[in-house]
Amino acid sequence: MKLKLISFIIPCYNSEKTVGSVIDGIREKVGERNEYDYEIIAINDGSPDGVINVLEDIAASDTKVKVIDLAKNSGKHTAVLVGYKFAEGEFVVSLDDDGQCPIENLWDLIAPLEEGHDMAMAKYECKKEASYKKFGSVVNHRVSQILLDKPGELRFTNFIARQKYICKAMSEYNNIFPYLEGLSLRITRDIVLVPMQEKPRLHGKSNYTFRKSFALWMNGFTAFSVKPLRIASIIGSMVAVLGFIYGVITIIRKLIHPHIFIGYSSILVSILFCSGMIMLMLGLAGEYIGRIYLAVNQYPQYVIKKAININSDHQ
Repeated sequence: MKLKLISFIIPCYNSEKTVGSVIDGIREKVGERNEYDYEIIAINDGSPDGVINVLEDIAASDTKVKVIDLAKNSGKHTAVLVGYKFAEGEFVVSLDDDGQCPIENLWDLIAPLEEGHDMAMAKYECKKEASYKKFGSVVNHRVSQILLDKPGELRFTNFIARQKYICKAMSEYNNIFPYLEGLSLRITRDIVLVPMQEKPRLHGKSNYTFRKSFALWMNGFTAFSVKPLRIASIIGSMVAVLGFIYGVITIIRKLIHPHIFIGYSSILVSILFCSGMIMLMLGLAGEYIGRIYLAVNQYPQYVIKKAININSDHQ
């Protein structure tokens, strides 16, 4: 009987003390079912610690563990796409390197794929994260609903299983500003949510700083929708109309009441408001133009420094 292969994608950053336990958990769980086999693709995303040494030691004793060492830190979403490019499994599961993903619920995540669904994703009843990140998640969710037409009940998490063809389609995206949520919704809406509880982090703290979170949010804000530009145009038109109306009202008031002194403060406020709106819209347009410039100049999304246990035909 031919075994069904599951590819596990683990982006690694500052996880030399946790990634070994995550890999052991995968081995143990897959070993419960005789009809499945596994491969683990661990991507060292330019980590400053010794995680690459840990991965090399594991790969030396287990050829099912494949290691990709990126030349520099390219971001979690890029690292996941690298793993998708080399994944050979019928099902592809992405999970974090910190032990928070409940691997014991693996078969619950695989079951919808066996039924023919495109994706299955963990739905955490209680997400363990800082208050500012929870607020950011709410804002990102609302913005995604507007810009990406994301269903209201859908919240992307760190434990996701996808059909192979979905991952291959996603890995063909070569823009240097990848956003997995936008890529997923561009390809399919057949996503099943699987309730489960997120586990505590095994060691350390989140590597997502406010700056990195904001940069990722900007990727989704500008890379997968032109709605921000349309919104900017609408706001500009509204401000112009309000300015015209205010000008007409001012002229009429002056004609009716010639003694009224036109206030310096109101003029200054109007100038500052309009100037601020203009600069905001120019900045938004500049963000789009800058990303177009980098894409046209073929700025590399990632560079692979070395690969271990990877078939040369796939490199």
